Amino acid sequence: MLKKLASVDRLTEAEEQAAMALCHDVHAIARRKDIVSEGSSPDCIHIILDGWAVRYNVLPDGSRRITAFLLPGDFCDIHATVLKIMDHGIIALTDCKVAFVPPEQIDRIAGSTPSLARAFWRSTLIDEAILRRWLVKGGRGDAFEAVGHLLGELYVRARLVGLTSDHSLEMPLTQEEIGDATGLTPVHVNRVLKRLREAGLATVKGGTLRINDINALRRESGFDPNYLHLSVYDSRP
Repeated sequence: MLKKLASVDRLTEAEEQAAMALCHDVHAIARRKDIVSEGSSPDCIHIILDGWAVRYNVLPDGSRRITAFLLPGDFCDIHATVLKIMDHGIIALTDCKVAFVPPEQIDRIAGSTPSLARAFWRSTLIDEAILRRWLVKGGRGDAFEAVGHLLGELYVRARLVGLTSDHSLEMPLTQEEIGDATGLTPVHVNRVLKRLREAGLATVKGGTLRINDINALRRESGFDPNYLHLSVYDSRP
């Protein structure tokens, strides 16, 4: 979480300690269990400390649309207690550790540590920027760009919080889940992943994503990480 916050604002030691104090009430959430259910009225803000989760909606035909992947350090929804009713669900893709934070604790920090409050706000704005970029990519109808962009984004975000090693990332996503995020069928996702592999750009195998050439992937998929607003980002994998 500190790595995530430090990527959007410079924090003092005192502010880092204040952020760490948010994580004293940690719950284990089993794989495939809702962290927050659509239609519920959460009384806490949730922070992913370990594992992967997704923000999703179930459509009238019973299909699911994923609108965000949540990695360690991500707030599930910092404004959930303000909106009162959740208009989406958040489910654990893997076994997760999640901090449950009373909203009044966030309010106290916002009043006493402006830099940390600004980091929370910027983190939320970046989440919104990610969703906008997904909408733009999905609206273009180019499956190769959509999947390539998603893989590049997840790699950069994971690298930021120390989850990558040797150009690789343990990525617990099925082709169906990639399809739910890009609006593609699993069969179509499979074809695109094959094209990415054959082009020497990226390989997804056995739950591992390997980025073979991040700069080439950026060019071919139109992935420009500027919308992530991460000052620590560079082009090296």
